[in-house]
Amino acid sequence: PGSTGEGAQPESMQSDIPSVICVLILDADGQRICCKYFSDDFPTLAEQQAFEKKVFDKSSRTNAKSEAEIIVFDSLVTVYKNSSDAWFFVVSGANENELILANVLSALTDALTTTLRQLDKRTMLDNYESLHSE
Repeated sequence: PGSTGEGAQPESMQSDIPSVICVLILDADGQRICCKYFSDDFPTLAEQQAFEKKVFDKSSRTNAKSEAEIIVFDSLVTVYKNSSDAWFFVVSGANENELILANVLSALTDALTTTLRQLDKRTMLDNYESLHSE
């Protein structure tokens, strides 16, 4: 009998687990404040920056302050909102549930608000080490 190994899940269960490709925090000009990529979809810095520019260009024309907004492009779902001079993005595959992604985004911004007291570029840059700890 084939064992999947201790702690490993059968392949059929793994496909049911929501996954996030990346979490981005960009400033009001679309420049990176902080980011974390969880997949190899954008393996180089140049590809990451090109993707971040594209996401920002597609989303910056909206006013997503109170509620999360959703955009779908390039077979990716992006849930985002902005606060003061920072934009927060959670990106996943096109088959992921937008409500789960919106909850991930909400948890991120709630945790940052609790930790930093305010969500602006200066505060996040001043506390970069705590934002970017692995």
